[in-house]
Amino acid sequence: MADAASGRGHVVYPPRSAEDIFKDYRARRSAILRALTHEVEDFYAQCDPDKENLCLYGYANEAWEVALPAEEVPTELPEPALGINFARDGMNRRDWLALVAVHSDSWLLSVAFYYAARLNRNDRKRLFGMINELQTVFEVVSGARQQQSKERSSMDNGGRAKPVKIENNGKVTDEAYEDDSDHGETLCGTCGGIYNADEFWIGCDMCERWYHGKCVKITPAKAESIKHYKCPSCSSKRARQ
Repeated sequence: MADAASGRGHVVYPPRSAEDIFKDYRARRSAILRALTHEVEDFYAQCDPDKENLCLYGYANEAWEVALPAEEVPTELPEPALGINFARDGMNRRDWLALVAVHSDSWLLSVAFYYAARLNRNDRKRLFGMINELQTVFEVVSGARQQQSKERSSMDNGGRAKPVKIENNGKVTDEAYEDDSDHGETLCGTCGGIYNADEFWIGCDMCERWYHGKCVKITPAKAESIKHYKCPSCSSKRARQ
């Protein structure tokens, strides 16, 4: 599929520098991550096994699309894995998403290498060094699935996710969270920081995002008295309605 639908932003297309190719890679990765995590229900519904071969595309404007493969041969860019929809109902949902994530990682790298073919050795090394600093789609998706499983298992009688409670010595007092590695790439909805077991976090009952307590001005003591927590973003949306 031609990439005409992708946004150009400040990157000249086709991207020629290592920095511009990395921006392209990061935008496409962001789009695919959104499809496989935050908008997974929509993505799942679009991957109808009764339809023809479908592919997951991520574009440079951070939009994603489930669509048929390109008809022209050879294609303008490397193509994503074909027929991801066929395996949807024949696998565990978590395993299927992980499989799509692995294929998406391969596609993202192939597009980046396609653009990087004309770079010299040092520029390619710099490009893939920047890429390697990011977690793979598979790592993020696998971590997100584990995090959601933890959240479901920690639901109390009121139906809300319990916030992580950390004492000053760094000990986790909520036994539902035993292993920091299970959090994967849990990011603070305010500052974007990655989860750290030495800090207090709280989850929003509306959007299910997680926040540093300090970023939303919630202390562990205050969290004890909150029955249903709404983050500042959800509170402001509700006020506008």
